Amino acid sequence: MSKKLLLCLLPAGAALFSWAQTAEPPAKRVDFVRDVQPIFEKSCANCHGPKAQLGALRLDAKTLAFAGGQSRHAGIVPGKPEESTLYQRIAGTTDQARMPMGGKPLDPAAIATIKDWITQGAEWPEAASAKAAEIKKHWAYIPPVRPNIPAGAGHPIDYLVRAKLAAEGLQPSPEADRTTLLRRLSLDLIGLPPTPAEVDAFLADKSKDAYQKQVDRLLASPHHGERWGRHWLDAARYADSDGFEKDKQRFVWFYRDWVIKAINEDKPYSQFIIEQLAGDLLPNATQDQIVATGFLRNSMINEEGGVDPEQFRMEAMFDRVDTVGKSILGVTIGCAQCHNHKFDPLTQEEYYKIFAFLNDSAEGSVSVYTPEQQMQRAEIFRRIKEIEDDLQHKNPDWRERMNASAKPQPAWATLTPDVDDISTGGQKYLPMGDGSMLASGYAPTRHRAKMVVKTKETGLNAIRVELLKDPNLPHGGPGRSLEGIGALTEIELEIAPQDAPDKIEKIKFVRASADFEMAPTPLKPIYWDKTDNSKRLLGPVSYAIDGDDKTAWGIDAGPGRRNQPRQAVFITEKPFGYPQGTVLNIYLKQNHGGWNSDDNQNNNLGRMRLSASAAADAVAQGPLTFSTWRQTVPEWKEQNEAIEALWKQHPEPSSQLVMSRGESMRETKLLMRGDFLKPGKLVKPGVPAFLNPLPADAEPSRLTFAKWLVDRQAPTTARAFVNRVWQAYFGQGLVTTPEDLGKQSDLASHPELLDYLAVEFMESGWSMKKLHRLIVSSATYKQSSKTTPELLTKDQFNKWLARGPRFRVEGEVVRDITLAAAGLLNTKIGGPAVYPAAPEFLFLPPNSYGPKIWKEEKGDDRYRRAVYTHRYRSVPYPMLSNFDTPNGDVACVRRSRSNTPLQALTALNEPMFLEAARALALKTLREGGKNDAQRVDFAFRRVASRKPMPEERTILLALLEKQTQRFTSGSLNPRDLLGGDPPAGVPAATAAGWTAVARVLLNLDETITKE
Repeated sequence: MSKKLLLCLLPAGAALFSWAQTAEPPAKRVDFVRDVQPIFEKSCANCHGPKAQLGALRLDAKTLAFAGGQSRHAGIVPGKPEESTLYQRIAGTTDQARMPMGGKPLDPAAIATIKDWITQGAEWPEAASAKAAEIKKHWAYIPPVRPNIPAGAGHPIDYLVRAKLAAEGLQPSPEADRTTLLRRLSLDLIGLPPTPAEVDAFLADKSKDAYQKQVDRLLASPHHGERWGRHWLDAARYADSDGFEKDKQRFVWFYRDWVIKAINEDKPYSQFIIEQLAGDLLPNATQDQIVATGFLRNSMINEEGGVDPEQFRMEAMFDRVDTVGKSILGVTIGCAQCHNHKFDPLTQEEYYKIFAFLNDSAEGSVSVYTPEQQMQRAEIFRRIKEIEDDLQHKNPDWRERMNASAKPQPAWATLTPDVDDISTGGQKYLPMGDGSMLASGYAPTRHRAKMVVKTKETGLNAIRVELLKDPNLPHGGPGRSLEGIGALTEIELEIAPQDAPDKIEKIKFVRASADFEMAPTPLKPIYWDKTDNSKRLLGPVSYAIDGDDKTAWGIDAGPGRRNQPRQAVFITEKPFGYPQGTVLNIYLKQNHGGWNSDDNQNNNLGRMRLSASAAADAVAQGPLTFSTWRQTVPEWKEQNEAIEALWKQHPEPSSQLVMSRGESMRETKLLMRGDFLKPGKLVKPGVPAFLNPLPADAEPSRLTFAKWLVDRQAPTTARAFVNRVWQAYFGQGLVTTPEDLGKQSDLASHPELLDYLAVEFMESGWSMKKLHRLIVSSATYKQSSKTTPELLTKDQFNKWLARGPRFRVEGEVVRDITLAAAGLLNTKIGGPAVYPAAPEFLFLPPNSYGPKIWKEEKGDDRYRRAVYTHRYRSVPYPMLSNFDTPNGDVACVRRSRSNTPLQALTALNEPMFLEAARALALKTLREGGKNDAQRVDFAFRRVASRKPMPEERTILLALLEKQTQRFTSGSLNPRDLLGGDPPAGVPAATAAGWTAVARVLLNLDETITKE
């Protein structure tokens, strides 16, 4: 080679050498069988292989692997690893959970191998692929179909159950005796035992439809709604307190009563669900339909100091989605809050689509009235209208006169302050779109909020405070107190130049006006703060500038009129405002709350807007209506006084947490790992693809979502409900995981029966009472619960239903049986929660975070049914807690059931049980017969419905004699057991002896068992 040619080649050679030093060599060819398949088999097959296909993804079958499973995106895109969900999930390049789920990430070399394989075209030999069989749709996600039942097969339930029994080599049990049957039926349908008179009437009725008449009687009882309402209240996580640290009382018993009433009226289950999710969106929604949305608002509320209100609103939203899943769909929706569901075909995005339907909520309460109060209100409004119509008729020029009285309003500039967080006592002031601020979160009883405003305005003479209504406030506001009102103790103003903010000057207010002036009124006891409360007053707006911390501007116009927007105008001693700009420090002192913030004793302003004006003659003026203007006409004094007298008759409302639309629809975003601080892409309302579709062009509202839930093609809604009803009757559902009908659920013991009940339920108009009648009329339900060694061996847990149910009743029914047997039960339906006897120390620190109200009932309200017992989430009622009742923290569709010594100690010694034993003893002595044997029979039938067997009677008589002798001899003091002296004419030793016997009877296993 010539020297010249060599010189020519040198630059090229140098370039090649340089390339070799800086560029990556081409990746070697990746072989699927040799390099990739072993990674899949080692790290992925447990969840995405032949035995399990989580997320509907199989990585041993080529077609399904490329499809990507339920993600709706391609799993493998040849040549494009960044677009392949397989690579995204193993490399952790997106906000989705990194795979393998719950394990260590793949080795970087393995990830690089899979990436190279996809980049090179993802060649996968057909011979190396498992048969790509279609993954079958889970049975629960296919709408139920009525099974074929031959004509003349008898009761459908019995036909389907006995087919299973025959397959298992079992025979049904004979029918239970009539007394047992009526007791079982009564406990199931109304949660109370039959009286001896009801048992005698049933035994004496020899007609063919005697049993059916008892079914009809019990289904028509108002106590039916109490019994079955309690089951729904479990699912609705109903309680009478907020939960979390403070666990403040809430007043939501209207929702509980709505549930009881709806069940008693046999409201179709479809409508029952629609009203609870979207009753407020129905045309011309009634109070009852609005109250029903309390279902969604039963979530816990956190108002601890320092909380972020949005964080706990989101926690409540997660709870609502979870509750819909458990109580209505029977699907574990909550598992997809942070990532795609691990087992069911539910994506995280679909979770937030459901979330979006519910994300339009306001978090407040409304005023509600009992039927009697509604009639009273209607009469008051009729009479007021009659007087006002008469005035208008007699004064046809009233409109011109009213308009002429209107005063011209000056220009007001809205002030948008920055709130000094240190000054608020922990309360948050959230900015709203109209320049106002909404107080939320923790509610201190005393604070002086500092509002800092920068303005260029000069020559200012007035500050206006507008108090606005808001659906997030109690009763709609405008305040945060339990009544939806508040009090302004003092308003103060400081100014400083913007370029010298330390040169602060205090500006004095010399005049004030308001559109509502309250007469001087002492504070209500709930706002007492352990000082000289007799001098703490609410009154006219001048109280807000008098420099006295014992007085405040009040806005309580009384029930029916107190929850109105209000405004006050405060005039300064001199104009203010610097040419170079002014810093305004406006202080809103709110010190007229009580001593205990843990007991709803705040009296704070709720939503407010500040503005300023240069008008030195500005005055407050609310909306000009005939009702406000007529009060200013002197010659109508008599009529105004008559109307005012009518307003004083207006009833006090109760409050109810409800769901209502907010001022604007919130955006919903997918939250990375379920963290509200990590929003991802925008999500629109929608439903999971594996369930029934939404109607075309459906409005994205809660009402649409509610109707979708109870659509005839909804595969799980009816199944979930009938399964829980079956569970209540037989102790376990046809699917033993009622909260989860998905892929991880137990298989249905009787799948055809489940589908039959679901279809029959829907096609009978979603009638809950027809469903109950269908079940209790079956021979399967009527079977004796007696077992045999063979049955225990072959079917220990009665899965195949070869015998009748036998198990301890729920905690509420334990209490109700005891009260009913003793003759103490107060059968009043509905009303506020009651406070039966409970240890006082439970409601005081350190057992409670702060002191809690527990005003022990002294009258017969202490003997109300347990469904009405007040329930603090953080301090469960001890007796009910010992018998496994849920706290109401989360939705519960399957209670645990235990039998423990603690329960026996409760039934022996808890105050109510002891009072019941005393009452049963005295009732037995008064009404039980002429001799002790008759009295034993009387008392035994009160608790167990049947007569005692001879040997049982003998044992009880011996016990009576022994115990009476101990009290007669002075070995024991009868008054210790009786709690005092017995009624006149009853020897103390006799009463105590019978009380001892009654304690035994009330503690029999049979007393608290349904069999």
